[in-house]
Amino acid sequence: MANNFDLQEQEQLEELKHFWNKWGTPITWALVVIMGSFAAWNGYRLWQGRQAQQATALVEAVELAAQTGDMARVEQAFGDLQSGYGGTTQAGQAGLLAAKALADAGKWDAAKGVLTWVAEKSSDEGYVALARLRLAGVLMEQKAYDAAMAQLSGSMPAEFAGVVADRKGDVLALLGKNQEAIAEYRRAYQAFGDSVEYRRLVEAKLNALGAQAQNVAVAAPAGSAQ
Repeated sequence: MANNFDLQEQEQLEELKHFWNKWGTPITWALVVIMGSFAAWNGYRLWQGRQAQQATALVEAVELAAQTGDMARVEQAFGDLQSGYGGTTQAGQAGLLAAKALADAGKWDAAKGVLTWVAEKSSDEGYVALARLRLAGVLMEQKAYDAAMAQLSGSMPAEFAGVVADRKGDVLALLGKNQEAIAEYRRAYQAFGDSVEYRRLVEAKLNALGAQAQNVAVAAPAGSAQ
């Protein structure tokens, strides 16, 4: 019996050796690839986490500098974000904070540069839309009305339709194109619900141009809901 077991074991060992000689190298390489991929994925996740933490710290630095009125530090912290973490969502957030602080300080060119960067480089659709709206406001301050209108004329998320129409109305009113401004304000008025406070501001603009808000639903052009 012992000899039979020995023979069976030897046969099994021979089969195992034959299998390993044939498949051992491919199996080893497959395991190396799998383990390498797993390690790379974990490494990438750790790198992403560190990137997010460091970017968040710089956003906080921008916010703190803005609160204290240190515009040099605002620009420096945002510049660090641009160069090191420009692909993160936090960079767009910090850009909007930095641009507001710079605009409030009257540094319109610096604010324009930051907003232009966010509008062109941010990975977040909402931040891009906000940057373009605010950039249009900066350009209006600089009396660059055609450039402001260009920022408002591209594709925007549907939820920004009312604000975009209102801002277009502002540009047209400044250009003295009152009828076109009224048409845009009417689009904005219709886009906002009754409970939205912004609607009251649009109503005041319509009244200032001699258009009655209560007649908007009747008087608005056929394409105004678009």
